[in-house]
Amino acid sequence: MLIGHWSAAFVAAAAHKRAPKLGTLFIAAQLVDWGFFALAMVGVERLRIEPGATAMNPLDLYHMPYTHSLAGSAIWALAFALILLVWRRDLLTAAIGGAVVMSHWFLDLLFHRPDLTLAGEAPYLGFGLWNHPAIAMPLETGLVLAAFALYVRRTKGPVAPPLILIALLLALQAINWFGPPPESAGPILYLSVLAAFGVATWAAYWTGNTRWHRREVGLAVPTWRR
Repeated sequence: MLIGHWSAAFVAAAAHKRAPKLGTLFIAAQLVDWGFFALAMVGVERLRIEPGATAMNPLDLYHMPYTHSLAGSAIWALAFALILLVWRRDLLTAAIGGAVVMSHWFLDLLFHRPDLTLAGEAPYLGFGLWNHPAIAMPLETGLVLAAFALYVRRTKGPVAPPLILIALLLALQAINWFGPPPESAGPILYLSVLAAFGVATWAAYWTGNTRWHRREVGLAVPTWRR
């Protein structure tokens, strides 16, 4: 799953005016993957390319106990929430951010083959929708488009930034689905994925700074934005 994870960021940003900014929520939604590819760079967590691992991609994610176990994801979520709490001094803001981090594991549970764990060891979990492209592709696209529509409906601001953002996300997903598969695991692959996350997050940060929640009123909203 790639852009489907950001559906949680759109929903959270739409849910409440005290939610973190969209760019922050984009980091939250993919935080454990940021962690996974960073740890893979130094050999702490590991993947390999295995053609046919699933119908949709050749990634064999065979060792990721610190990021893609339920317990590991919960630790990442708690750490992110604590950072937000210290930064924003708002318990609701922190809770929303932590929940978005936690959403990653449950969305992965739908798509991954059994390679997720509860605490780093067996049992291995995953419903394997990556082996069913006719279900996985429209489901992931539908999730992000529905969440994006909710975000646009619940926020105000110029229309161009969110349209550019969603076009970028769909382009990244098309490359992921239809581009040439990676030939080997290694720094080039890891840095490419992290770069894609970075570009998407930058676009979300830009978009979030041009929009505000429809319930947001008062001095926090400049007159020209009301």
